[in-house]
Amino acid sequence: MSEKTNNQSSMRKFQKVCDILESYNYNPNKLVPILQEVQAEYRFLPEDVMTFIASSLDISPAKVYGVATFYAHFALEPKGKHIIKVCDGTACHVRHSSHIIEAIYDRLDLDEKKHTTNDLLFTLEIVSCLGACGLAPVVVINDEVHPVMTPESTVELIDNIIEKEQEEANAQIAI
Repeated sequence: MSEKTNNQSSMRKFQKVCDILESYNYNPNKLVPILQEVQAEYRFLPEDVMTFIASSLDISPAKVYGVATFYAHFALEPKGKHIIKVCDGTACHVRHSSHIIEAIYDRLDLDEKKHTTNDLLFTLEIVSCLGACGLAPVVVINDEVHPVMTPESTVELIDNIIEKEQEEANAQIAI
């Protein structure tokens, strides 16, 4: 395959990335916001996309990878559609957030090494503090704060999301 054909194929494969790069005028000084927008599109930063960004910005892939791994808000593995954050800071921990984490592990078949469900519907993130200590224990799902949670109320929230997702899927099939 010629280099030109290979480049055209990459351009089609990464059209959204190209649009993002173009919106920043291919400015390597805008790498962080570029990566933020790419992650919003893919829900993580795929390796081949980071390599494409490096090539497009004429910077080394190591620099792109270094930025992506330096900032905690970037993810190098796929994340679920619904992000569940459980606070395990001091206030939440003493109010048994670990029981909530265990209930989520059990309900979603996750563990300390596996944080995302196989269907990419959920990702569990255990965080040090959510800044809502007076509401402990706190669970945040898709940026919505749920105060004074229990293992049972957390599993109920997850079940409601699963039910809604199934209803939406069934509605799509009916169309």
